[in-house]
Amino acid sequence: MAYPLAVKRSTLVGLLCSALWLSAFTVSVVTTAHAQVVRGLPDFTELVELVGPSVVNIRTIEKVAARDVQSNEPDAEMQEFFRRFFGVPMPSPNNPRQQRPNRAQPEEQPKGVGSGFILSADGFVMTNAHVVDGADQVLVTLPDKREFKARIVGADKRTDVAVVKIEATGLPAVKIGDVNRLKVGEWVMAIGSPFGLDNTVTAGIVSAKQRDTGEYLPFIQTDVAINPGNSGGPLINMRGEVVGINSQIYSRSGGFMGISFAIPIDEAVRVSEQLRSTGKVQRGRLGVQIDQVSKEVAESLGLAKAQGALVRGVEQGSPAEKAGLEPGDIILKFDGKTIDKSTDLPRMVGNTKPGTRSNLQLWRRGSLKELPITVGEFEADKPVKKASAPEKVPATTVAQVLGLTVADLTDAQKKELKLRGGVRVDAVAEPASRAGIQEGDVILALANIETPNVQTLEALAAKLDRSKAVSLLIRRGEWAQYTLIRPAR
Repeated sequence: MAYPLAVKRSTLVGLLCSALWLSAFTVSVVTTAHAQVVRGLPDFTELVELVGPSVVNIRTIEKVAARDVQSNEPDAEMQEFFRRFFGVPMPSPNNPRQQRPNRAQPEEQPKGVGSGFILSADGFVMTNAHVVDGADQVLVTLPDKREFKARIVGADKRTDVAVVKIEATGLPAVKIGDVNRLKVGEWVMAIGSPFGLDNTVTAGIVSAKQRDTGEYLPFIQTDVAINPGNSGGPLINMRGEVVGINSQIYSRSGGFMGISFAIPIDEAVRVSEQLRSTGKVQRGRLGVQIDQVSKEVAESLGLAKAQGALVRGVEQGSPAEKAGLEPGDIILKFDGKTIDKSTDLPRMVGNTKPGTRSNLQLWRRGSLKELPITVGEFEADKPVKKASAPEKVPATTVAQVLGLTVADLTDAQKKELKLRGGVRVDAVAEPASRAGIQEGDVILALANIETPNVQTLEALAAKLDRSKAVSLLIRRGEWAQYTLIRPAR
């Protein structure tokens, strides 16, 4: 049955309208989906009201010897002011100033300004160690303008964490957050006293976590504006929780340049608990000097990837020596925790209570090894001893292939260096000099095989594939390191 043309047209129009409606619906859905991902800028007003009363200003005062005020020369501050604004040194006065008597008592003068936050209602305050370092007096000012003299409970320079105590009760303590929940790109806020400007609020995002700057702790990197005076203040997430202590900035000018670092609050709390209980921090130690494992060294030793901590040296009488650690070992795990970078090891060990029985997984001469160890207590490094000069022994093959003139270690040298064997380098030529080997180095292994004497080193050198670089384990002073050397053809 045929339908009239008008009916066909109406049907076509209906279909087109339906298609357009579906298309609009799809666009609406997509737009809504995107709107759920891209949210508006956050409002920090509630956070400021919540956390602001817990953030304090910290001023420090030091006592200095009274200067001789009888001199006609202007003081340093006035000289600096004149130089900066006029570009020339300040001229000396023609007429002597009125003399004032010398004061026998030391003068008190401001030392620095920083920030802090209230840990507990009974007056414990957390800040940076460098804020209170060297201070003779610490003054804490609350947001309600009450000022207290504070007592330094303890300060740990290694983590830059300090705790001070004021005599007050009923104070608004901060809420401690979970650093593990913190995500890169998340909004965070800081409150502090940059340049002495109390209760200054700045905001930004988390730029990176676990940022290794060579310090003892991995930092939280942000783009929150942090300037001198912000040190010790809290880094706050959008739930009003403290996730870090603002500690450092990267700057070429001395001011903020978009990169700032905060101490993770979990590490800071751990340190603060020890400071509050004993006034100091106990850290574990192994007694080893370590270095990063390069990709080239990892490949030469048969490791799947560049990871772990290379043991360059073992301290005499240390837990590492007692456990049997050797220079050249690569520590892959500590108590089952993988060591990705060499800097992971001191952090793991440092957080371990001295006296704890732990376990190490090592890579030693091409194979895995498990080694039990009792963690010691951290102490200062010991000075390096120098080895006496050896007697020269000819080594024709080693000289030709590696560019080395070597000698066996004497019994006295072995005893002094605490080595079972090794080969002393007496002279260096190409290709050894190109590889960075120096006179006085002791060769411990070639191609991952121990070299207790010159005879062994000669035999290994004669069998080398001269088309490939080979690893050389050397001892330099008290420390060992791997280097790659390409034999002469």
